[in-house]
Amino acid sequence: MNSPLRDPAILNDWHPVGIAAGLAAGQQLPTQLLDLSLVVWRDSNGAVHAWEDRCPHRGMKLSMGQLEDDRLHCPYHGWSFGIDGHCRHIPALPALQDAQLKARVTRFAVQECHGLIWVCLGTPANAVPAFPELADARLRKVWCGPYEVLSSAPRIIENFLDMAHFAYVHEGILGDRAMTAIRDYEVNAFDDAEYGRGIRATGCYAWQPRPNSLATEGGDVEYTYRVVRPLTAILTKEPQSQDSFREAIGLHLQPLTETTTRAWIILAMTNFEQSDEALRQFQDTIFLQDKPIVENQQPLRLPLVAGAEVSASCDRMSLAYRRYLKDEKLRYGVITAE
Repeated sequence: MNSPLRDPAILNDWHPVGIAAGLAAGQQLPTQLLDLSLVVWRDSNGAVHAWEDRCPHRGMKLSMGQLEDDRLHCPYHGWSFGIDGHCRHIPALPALQDAQLKARVTRFAVQECHGLIWVCLGTPANAVPAFPELADARLRKVWCGPYEVLSSAPRIIENFLDMAHFAYVHEGILGDRAMTAIRDYEVNAFDDAEYGRGIRATGCYAWQPRPNSLATEGGDVEYTYRVVRPLTAILTKEPQSQDSFREAIGLHLQPLTETTTRAWIILAMTNFEQSDEALRQFQDTIFLQDKPIVENQQPLRLPLVAGAEVSASCDRMSLAYRRYLKDEKLRYGVITAE
């Protein structure tokens, strides 16, 4: 297994850990990222903080204690820690002054963006992954998930980029076993001001019985896939039978461990007719059809070793993603030859 501490590609990147609007002032959110337990909390001024969920005294989870007056109190011995992570009070030694209180909690970079809370455990090498469709006022936005998946994050991204499974995993919605052929498409690298740097697949067409929750008939859908970060991908889809419909789906992954992942999905679309709940239910249906597939692939970590799995020409984007991960020197959640 690979340690995230030896993987700058993932350690120095931003990862989603929660819905920003779901964390009110004075609340804390215990979570996990890259094998590390975290407590994320919002202070009385609205600022968000991300700490290791561990009291430096005896290793107790701070999230099991109380958050009062912008201080986290350890439930074991009552040590309290201020916004800056420094210990402010030890009940068993009440006479100690600030200068004598040396203990501090490990803090991490945190920010709010795209309606999510993002944490970086290392030194941020980039901004939060771009999702330009969120700035388009013509598109309606809906946040879906999170979805807990017993598989590696790269396996989930690769499945997201794959069209050949539509007819089998999403039959009757995104695919039909009578129309399984995948037309040729283009894959290339990109570097632009809108999405940043990554790889994309264009000219991807699939016939779908129900391209989206508004569709009343089947038809061809044009997909564009972009990988904008090792664990972030965006697809846009435009049904040929619905001229005014446009949809972008952002998949943002929170790797809990190498083989357990929390998935966050953001929708940006021209569908203003249906409720948020109806749109979430449609997305839930699709994702929960994918879930048992990626959870039963072997190995759970994505193999980047040549010859480990057999590929075909319709897997062009999948192969490009694996090369991209090699170029990024990702190790966490994958199997390499080294």
